[in-house]
Amino acid sequence: MSASLTLVIVMAVMYAAGIYIMLERSLTRVLIGFLLVGNATNLLIFIMSGRPGSSPIVTGTALDDSMVDPVPQVLMLTAIVINFGITALLLALIYRSWWLAQLGDEGDNLTDEHAAETSEDSEAAFRSSSDDEAAVQASLDASEQGSDDDSSGADATDRSDERDPATTGSTDQEGDTR
Repeated sequence: MSASLTLVIVMAVMYAAGIYIMLERSLTRVLIGFLLVGNATNLLIFIMSGRPGSSPIVTGTALDDSMVDPVPQVLMLTAIVINFGITALLLALIYRSWWLAQLGDEGDNLTDEHAAETSEDSEAAFRSSSDDEAAVQASLDASEQGSDDDSSGADATDRSDERDPATTGSTDQEGDTR
């Protein structure tokens, strides 16, 4: 096995620069250093994977002698996924620290948007929603009764003339007050 000297030097420089940058106090520099170290690790796995050869997908052929070991490829994919996950975590930490720094002395104690509301206000809101539920239920009941009366074949123009029963006191075909 012969490793390219250029790849070894690039890997060593990436490790050195990544570790040096990770020692800074800034979270952004820690992230950049971590990315450099992660890519240097992928390069290390690539260098140590051995000689190039045929893919390990098809076996039982004459090319079995020159087949590549698939384990380093799997290790590189795993290292990429782990590097991505930790990068996402560091980005979330960087964003959160920036957001808290922008708030200043107030910190994480934001005012409650409902702090000025009283218990009477919330009860009135709940009361109005229960009135809405009663109106919806009455409408459903009326539509169910209307579907029973539909069997007589009344046309749609008769229904469009109907008004609110509470204000008009009109009667339907059977004489019942609505």
